[in-house]
Amino acid sequence: MLHLAEGLRLPTNGLDYTLLGIYFVVVLGIGFAARRSVKTSLDFFLSGRSLPAWITGLAFVAANLGATEILGMAANGAQYGVYTVHWYWVGAIPAMVFLGLVMMPFYYGSKVRSVPEFLLHRFGPSSHLLSSIIFAVSSVLIAGVNLYALALVLKALLGWELWVSIVVAGFFVLAYITLGGLSSAIYTEVLQFFVILAALIPLTVVGLKRVGGWGGITDTLSGEKGDAFMTAWDGTGIGSGNPLGANWLTIVLGLGFVMSFGYWTTNFAEVQRALSAKNLSAAKRTPLIAAFPKIFIPAVVVIPGLIALVMEPTLGKTKDGLQYNDAIPVLMRDLLPNGVLGIAVTGLLAAFMAGMAANISSFNTVFTNDIYAAYLKKGRPDEHYVQTARWVTVVGVLIGMGTAFIASSFSNIMNYLQTLFSFFNVPLFVVFIIGMFWKKTTPAAGFWGLLSGTVAAMVNYFWFYKQGVIDIPTDQGANFVSSIVAFVVGSVVMVAVTLFTKPKPAEELAGLVYGTSSPGAPELPEKGDDVWYRKPALLGWGAMILAALCYIPFSF
Repeated sequence: MLHLAEGLRLPTNGLDYTLLGIYFVVVLGIGFAARRSVKTSLDFFLSGRSLPAWITGLAFVAANLGATEILGMAANGAQYGVYTVHWYWVGAIPAMVFLGLVMMPFYYGSKVRSVPEFLLHRFGPSSHLLSSIIFAVSSVLIAGVNLYALALVLKALLGWELWVSIVVAGFFVLAYITLGGLSSAIYTEVLQFFVILAALIPLTVVGLKRVGGWGGITDTLSGEKGDAFMTAWDGTGIGSGNPLGANWLTIVLGLGFVMSFGYWTTNFAEVQRALSAKNLSAAKRTPLIAAFPKIFIPAVVVIPGLIALVMEPTLGKTKDGLQYNDAIPVLMRDLLPNGVLGIAVTGLLAAFMAGMAANISSFNTVFTNDIYAAYLKKGRPDEHYVQTARWVTVVGVLIGMGTAFIASSFSNIMNYLQTLFSFFNVPLFVVFIIGMFWKKTTPAAGFWGLLSGTVAAMVNYFWFYKQGVIDIPTDQGANFVSSIVAFVVGSVVMVAVTLFTKPKPAEELAGLVYGTSSPGAPELPEKGDDVWYRKPALLGWGAMILAALCYIPFSF
């Protein structure tokens, strides 16, 4: 795919390179500044649990605003049309609200450093080790997606070779995470959030003007793709055909419940940001604050995908032509002058580095705490684990460089990412949700539910779908089905195993199961928590209502 980028080369000049250079200097400066605050492993892995909610909230949404959003969702917009908004308003907001209101009290209150560590307390070492390995593998695979996307843009726009792009990007991510740990990653992500918006908003505005506004997009694509292409729900009846290859049931259950809840509530790359908040109230508000900008992200990633399809109707038509992943680079090539181009390229670099940093920082936490310290080298001094984490970061970046080539085999990287989520995140969600709400769930049930759900999703995708045993029109439709299969199989196995195995004693479940209280005194509320914008319930319901209202213009 990368050889296609030659047609996307832009006349970058000294101004563009200067803007890139300034950004890299600032990023490294943040890393050096954050290094001074890293004195313990808690500082390195969770910023000492000291950050305010607005910082962790912006970092939460920025950590997800990587290749998944920029190239992936723009590619989805070009390939599937307005149906892509489902990934936000059904496939993100409800799960983010659930994480903030229901699950964060369990995570933060138990004082765990990672998502797998929670499973250690709830189910024991078998589930803990299995989930740690699964999460470590998925983290470096997803980090590779961001590296590949970054290499694609740099080769297309700047003419750099693939290996040069990967090494340069990997070096800067490695530098600021190794220096300052999670603090440098989070503060850099806040900066990157604004840089990304500074790149995408002008691109969207200029693009809309070029194609005649929203009316121009609608007239062109409705004529070429049919009216359903520009609506969210039209054509999603059971038995009806649509570009997404999914009906309302698989959208609501597969994407809106199983896949989205599996991702947002168990993906430690996101949850880690909330765990670094200074108290429980701030931790609960972290995903809720992030939900509000998340609602409006489609305006700057999905709409550009539609604009690119109008301007370049050949996107995705042939294997040797422009692919859906090229939607954003196409707009940058055709719309942006020098200077503005430098900002746009910087914004893309920021997005991909944010996504990679989120996964690498969570990888070093899980590997160091949940594999190395728990099973390989127990009882070492705290300084030993901080130093180990820095070396693990190096290893994670190097592995991410290798997995970048796996992502290159997919013309739409969002299809690849959603496949990974159905394999890894959905089975984790099954184990979490049943274990949190059913006290009788046994340690053996947690292990076998996680393993069976993962295997079931892989069997459905690689055998039933890829071998043509069942007919599913698109990769995304197959991912929705795989998620449902993983959830159902994992649930059934957990219930069955629980009936024949012994549960943990009730006193060991305090604070780990819904309806039980954590041992010790409850945390005192933060001063000012009675202000309306610091009330998680109001924030959560506000985000849900606003997301539902966004559907109205696209439903008819």
